[in-house]
Amino acid sequence: MRDPRKIRFADKRRIFPNWSVTNWVILVNIIFFAIGFLIINHSEKSLYYLALQPISFLHGFYWTLISSMFMHANIFHLFVNMFVLFSLGNLCERIIGRKRFLWFYLLSGILAGLAFVFFAYFFGQIPLGAKIFGSPKDAAVGASGAIFAVAGLFMVLTPKLKFMIIFLPFFSLPAYVMIPLVLFVTWIISFSAGIGVGNTAHLGGFLAGLFYGLYLRNKYKRKTKMISEYFQ
Repeated sequence: MRDPRKIRFADKRRIFPNWSVTNWVILVNIIFFAIGFLIINHSEKSLYYLALQPISFLHGFYWTLISSMFMHANIFHLFVNMFVLFSLGNLCERIIGRKRFLWFYLLSGILAGLAFVFFAYFFGQIPLGAKIFGSPKDAAVGASGAIFAVAGLFMVLTPKLKFMIIFLPFFSLPAYVMIPLVLFVTWIISFSAGIGVGNTAHLGGFLAGLFYGLYLRNKYKRKTKMISEYFQ
């Protein structure tokens, strides 16, 4: 954990400054989206070799747990996810450090994917369950599971810091209210409208970030208290 008073930005005098892990992850997502767009346009069947589909995963497509984290359904999906990751990820990374953040992001994304597979396979076999938890045949892509983990960590480390969501620029709430609210509202809207959203992946990622944040607060009590007081 870093002292919040020592958090610094990259040296802008360099042509290629020392990018944060967050910015590199964003770049990788953009590159994967471009490559995936070309591959899927060439053959739609290739989507099932990149997306996380519970029934395929349980039949050996284990790599999709990783590949799906760096794929997105369309440019809007990519933009929203990368905007949120840029907004929350860079601050979290400066607080906990580059290496810790990278491992946290990757492992949280994997846990989010496993949550999606678990709930869809065991609870999505019937129509109502599929509507709430997703179907085992649903194919999911996107970084939002890992991003909700970052949001969960953000909420624990800086609970009183107010921020806005992209679609409501004049509406801000503290992190401890805004992040659970977004998670809940997204689930309700997707359920009511029948929109395919990986809500269980969002929940799994959020819980991973929440518990990791609580672990850090317990291990680094003085520093996390300083951070919470500094960012409000």
